[in-house]
Amino acid sequence: MIRFENVGLRYGLGPEVLRDISFHLEPGGFHFLTGPSGAGKTSLLKLMFLALRPSRGLITMFGNDLATTSRQQLPALRRRIGVVFQEFRLLDHLTTFDNVALPLRIAGHDMADYKDDVIELLQWVGLGERMHATPATLSGGEKQRAAIARAVVARPDVLLADEPTGNVDPEMGMRLLRLFEELNRFGTTVLIATHDHALVERSGAPVLHLAKGELTQ
Repeated sequence: MIRFENVGLRYGLGPEVLRDISFHLEPGGFHFLTGPSGAGKTSLLKLMFLALRPSRGLITMFGNDLATTSRQQLPALRRRIGVVFQEFRLLDHLTTFDNVALPLRIAGHDMADYKDDVIELLQWVGLGERMHATPATLSGGEKQRAAIARAVVARPDVLLADEPTGNVDPEMGMRLLRLFEELNRFGTTVLIATHDHALVERSGAPVLHLAKGELTQ
């Protein structure tokens, strides 16, 4: 599904923030990405989401060598990836329901086909009573849960989550873990970047660890 071979990343003329990163994620895998702040976790996720190009090395996504993939082809690849950003990126003029349903709407689905699924998902993440609220009226934890629901609603081939439980209590964190595990059972490859060691231990899933821009497993 995803393969990195000796990948390096630098910003501008600065030093490499990622060095000789090599790993692969099989279809249907579930992994955590851990490491201290500044280790390069967010940069690695941005490479996987195709928001950045590597400075060197080979990245293969869904069988496509990104070095030879045109910019016109990237949007189709990105649509196969669900992403939970730390900054949420909800659209302020849309309700919680419409923000979560946006990937399905963009894909051309009729609301009659997805309305009940979106409502059920919002209830699962504790936002059933906030579905008509706008982002400006949501708390940080509610925005985070809305962003998670939006990332998983279309059952993407790959889910990348950057600190998805950072603004929720432990009980909701475990509830979200069960949501990710359920999505994984349906075939989605999941990678979660987190500092939440309890979440990692509870899952028992394999761990990729970043330290000073280098990866260990």
